[in-house]
Amino acid sequence: MNISKATRKDIPKLVALINTSYRGEESKKGWTTEAELLDGIRTNQDTLEQMMMGQHSVFLKFCNEDNVLEGCVYLEKKENKMYLGMLTVSPLQQAKGIGKKLLFASEEYAREQKCFIIEMNVISVRNELIDWYQRHDYYKTGQNKSFPSDTKFGIPKQPLEFIVLQKDV
Repeated sequence: MNISKATRKDIPKLVALINTSYRGEESKKGWTTEAELLDGIRTNQDTLEQMMMGQHSVFLKFCNEDNVLEGCVYLEKKENKMYLGMLTVSPLQQAKGIGKKLLFASEEYAREQKCFIIEMNVISVRNELIDWYQRHDYYKTGQNKSFPSDTKFGIPKQPLEFIVLQKDV
């Protein structure tokens, strides 16, 4: 597998990948776009630096055989749970198994860190994405969370909320 831990030198490429995969016209070439739901960028360099500097956090990255970044995922240990966020695959590389590989690598990393539950927040109206996670044994916890009002997460085009999904690993 071409999955490894990202470092600070990867941040500019991670920012570009995440933003083009979630928002804007480029994101519409893939099935995981949020462009119809949110305006603005998904993240920036400062945010990723702060996330990466967390004592219990890591970004895993997927690079192709030419060492081109095609996917990533953010993981943060919170007590006995692993939070999973920003699972990202380049829009032009989606539906090729990269997301699944990153998901499996995340689960393995969680077990290595003695976390036996992975938890994530998914925008509640992203039914196709929720279905994809459920096909990989994630389930709805019944918990909902408010979408952040801070525009650094994006500018909602409609009222949004998160549902919490989790998986026992």
